[in-house]
Amino acid sequence: MAYNSKTEISSSGSSHIPHWHDPEGSRFTVNEGEGPYLFDETGEAYLDFVSSLYCANAGHDNQNIIDAMTEQLQRVPYVSSAKENDTRTELADRLADIAPDSLSDVVFSVSGSEANELAIQFARKKQDASKILTRWNSYHGSTYGAGALTGEPTTRNAVETHAATTGAVKFLPARAHDSPFDADSPEALAKQAADHVEFVIRNEGPETVAAILIEPVAGSSGSYTAPPGYFERLREICDEYDVLMIADEVITGFGRCGEMFGMQTEGVVPDMLTFAKGVTSSYAPLAGVIMRPEVGESIRSGTDIGQTFAGHPVGCAAALAAIDEYEDHLIENVQELAPILENELESLAANHEEITTVRGRGFHWSIVVENPETGDPFKNSWVSDEDTDNPLNDITEFAEDEGLLVGMGRPDYQLIASPPLCVDESEIREAVSILDEAFETVFN
Repeated sequence: MAYNSKTEISSSGSSHIPHWHDPEGSRFTVNEGEGPYLFDETGEAYLDFVSSLYCANAGHDNQNIIDAMTEQLQRVPYVSSAKENDTRTELADRLADIAPDSLSDVVFSVSGSEANELAIQFARKKQDASKILTRWNSYHGSTYGAGALTGEPTTRNAVETHAATTGAVKFLPARAHDSPFDADSPEALAKQAADHVEFVIRNEGPETVAAILIEPVAGSSGSYTAPPGYFERLREICDEYDVLMIADEVITGFGRCGEMFGMQTEGVVPDMLTFAKGVTSSYAPLAGVIMRPEVGESIRSGTDIGQTFAGHPVGCAAALAAIDEYEDHLIENVQELAPILENELESLAANHEEITTVRGRGFHWSIVVENPETGDPFKNSWVSDEDTDNPLNDITEFAEDEGLLVGMGRPDYQLIASPPLCVDESEIREAVSILDEAFETVFN
């Protein structure tokens, strides 16, 4: 690794205000990247164990993606989203080929939030119904429509402080930890949680419910997976009550969970699927919706909805190259190394009583941290006093000082480990070793 930046540009005194801005939080300038590493303004290297925002799946300097983008820029840098373009068409066909069976129609967008908003617009039009069901402890975006769908209060309340959209209904996630369900087995949990969803549909009125929008594996809200049989039963319930199932694959798509899409690890085919982030390895903004032709038909008949940068040709070129990388070797790397990552995290938990749960799939995991004396989180910013200290802040700061970047989950009693798909075994062990030292230092 080598730091080659010709100038040192610091964030100090900048006119720029970042997203998720915390004046008291860590802030440094990222000027370069190489593989799974990022470099700050001084040339210090950091192992990016959160893929920046769960999105730099192919790492930070994949030359094949860069070359594809450069070639497209030299041909034509922009084409109206209302017109056809060969690169855009090629990507749409490619996505239809790799998507779960029966999903064949593609509409492009710009970001995950906008993709989810498009999906619910399409679902409402197809079903002639207004309500969309989403989980508590979920994240679907921070625009007005997507913020209403999001099941974590920090984002939703910030978006809805002065105005809110209608039609969003919540249900409980199918998980045992920090949950009112009292099942004594995963199978019993799957039944209880699915029965709860059916109860919500029946009591909202099935004819008023257009769709369920759900992450195959939870994203920033904790990487929790569904118990065996849950998605199968959810599919049956959707079919019984004529409710569409929409999979939010903004984080789980493009190899993150060990298959091209997260729903392919569940063996269930949704009616619609939203994507963003990893589709280009985030080398350019791109998002969209893939859907069954029955849903797509209602859009092919005509729509007045559009976005200027939807299906940007440079983004589509990046996506085609990124998919090649995923199919060629990166998904295989996840399949080979995911058991090692899981074992390392389980060993970390065994070494530290403050870690009560590790959960996830593929290259997307959370580390739940709680007070062993009380069984409660040291802090949950959703409900805790602002003055309560959170030792996870000390963990992430220690890790950053040692050259490791990890994410803070929602709520903030958990850490997120979601590395680029190109990491190797030694980098996984290095990352967990730094976390081990961080927990030892902070708690002991």
